[in-house]
Amino acid sequence: MKQYINTQKAPEAIGPYSQCVVLNEMVYTSGQLGLIPESMKFPEGGIEAQSKQALHNLKNVLEAAESSLDHVLKITCFIADMNDFAAFNQVYAEFFNQSKPARSCVEVARLPKNALIELEAIAYKA
Repeated sequence: MKQYINTQKAPEAIGPYSQCVVLNEMVYTSGQLGLIPESMKFPEGGIEAQSKQALHNLKNVLEAAESSLDHVLKITCFIADMNDFAAFNQVYAEFFNQSKPARSCVEVARLPKNALIELEAIAYKA
């Protein structure tokens, strides 16, 4: 059974899509930017602050889908500047210090709202 997930603990979708779709026990998130849900603005502090917020948003979407960061199988990271890779990895490691899902990280020409980072994940329900 397919279920669409939306939570107020993550930024609302900025287009015609859901924050997350669950099919059976699999969880597929849409890309999460580092936007603060209440203001829909980016936090001050560059790549570190946006990475931390994007990871919090991803965590909140997963929890709304009855999953968690520990249940992530694969993450795709879209980064606006590969020179920020090391700084992003430091923040990422704080969230994934136990589990280490498969991951791809690619530099892109531009992200929605000129974000510095966007993260999407595939997980399973807890």
